[in-house]
Amino acid sequence: MQFLLILIATIMFTPIYDFQKSSNLRDWQIVNDGVMGGLSQGHFMIDQSGHGVFYGDVSTRNNGGFSSVRHSCSPVQVTENAVVVITLKGDGKDYQFRIKADTRASYSYITTFSTSGDWQKIEIPLKDLYPSFRGQKLDIPNFAANSFSEIVFLIANNQAETFKLTIDKIE
Repeated sequence: MQFLLILIATIMFTPIYDFQKSSNLRDWQIVNDGVMGGLSQGHFMIDQSGHGVFYGDVSTRNNGGFSSVRHSCSPVQVTENAVVVITLKGDGKDYQFRIKADTRASYSYITTFSTSGDWQKIEIPLKDLYPSFRGQKLDIPNFAANSFSEIVFLIANNQAETFKLTIDKIE
């Protein structure tokens, strides 16, 4: 019985952000392709159910093609085999999840995940995140830091499209 309790305790997740418990969006920031002259428009809000909602329109006009929302936080300590679990409801589109070990770094560690249109738990092993800068994979190792201090959700599917990603919590 004691072994079972220890096992259960080891699979509990540490909350990174729970929209049901925090409606403060001051530490979330939209970054669209307008930084490069693009015309995409992303927005972020809390809906009536208390979920974070990242939505908008991606435009490929004027060298555009992406929208993102980022959250800077106090460093989140992680272990070698850490997994981020995100409870979300997408729109059937692909999104990128990105982290930065240091917010001053010019590159991020990224992966792409698909959404189904239903509520789902996305599990992302941090060691599988690869380094990338401006869409180019870098020739350095995958994520191996002991903490991260920024998370980003980004849509960039090389097409003009509307999008909506509803996020319940990130653990």
